[in-house]
Amino acid sequence: MSAGNAFTHRAVTSDLYRDGSRLAARTSALHRAKVQGRPVAEVIADLAADELADPRQAVVADIGCGRGTSTRILAERLRPRRLLAIDASAAMLAAARAQIRCAQLADASTAITYVRADFHRLPVANASCALVVAAFCLYHAPDPRPVISEIGRMLSPAGIAILATKSADSYRSLDHLVATAGIDPRAELRPSLYETAHGGNLETLIAPSLAIIRVEHEEHRFAFTGLDHVAAYLATSPKYELPPSMAADPDAIATALRARIEDGPVVATSTITYLIATRGDVP
Repeated sequence: MSAGNAFTHRAVTSDLYRDGSRLAARTSALHRAKVQGRPVAEVIADLAADELADPRQAVVADIGCGRGTSTRILAERLRPRRLLAIDASAAMLAAARAQIRCAQLADASTAITYVRADFHRLPVANASCALVVAAFCLYHAPDPRPVISEIGRMLSPAGIAILATKSADSYRSLDHLVATAGIDPRAELRPSLYETAHGGNLETLIAPSLAIIRVEHEEHRFAFTGLDHVAAYLATSPKYELPPSMAADPDAIATALRARIEDGPVVATSTITYLIATRGDVP
């Protein structure tokens, strides 16, 4: 991986989301480690339920839906008239469709449509959505402002957007561990995966297109049980430049870590920012 932000490199993100297995492994490692922090999809659904006057009549767009967890929770909690699950990855949309099918949510109360699209050019009509959700996806854009402009275009005059992202210093303790172990000596100098859209700059990014209703921050805390658990996460991360002999190989990473680091629990944190906004052109 060349220098720069891995999350804005199309080749890197295409590999990360190609078949869903790498993202599933990444998510699993984090979920097993989490000891503090509410489920993000449930928080988003709670925020939406608080803000929407009539969720059951709403058209909802879930941008960057990934494997469909947020789509499923929105369908279960809101039962909107129409729900658009949008992602650039065909594999992610297939996973989302399967999750919805397993949850037996594909019923007549909500028309769920799966849309493969680049979030810079969304095939959604102007002013058609009462709710647009964009969780953990804006940082894949080198400049998120055109994407946020698209969100504003899609919102109805009374519609709301809920954006969720991570802090720029998320999992920083893992950078230190990787550098200390010598498997990527420059780990602490590499750009944050979330540098283009993080909790510290999100309000500035949305200013040209959206008007803030409120912002919430919540610290999530992760306690990895040991170096094997850490390695399971590191093997999924595109941030580091690891030797070819251990890239994407949790066992090899764990062996290299144990050669330099005492095995034991490892703690990391990430602050999640939720920004609730409406169209900037509506008083």
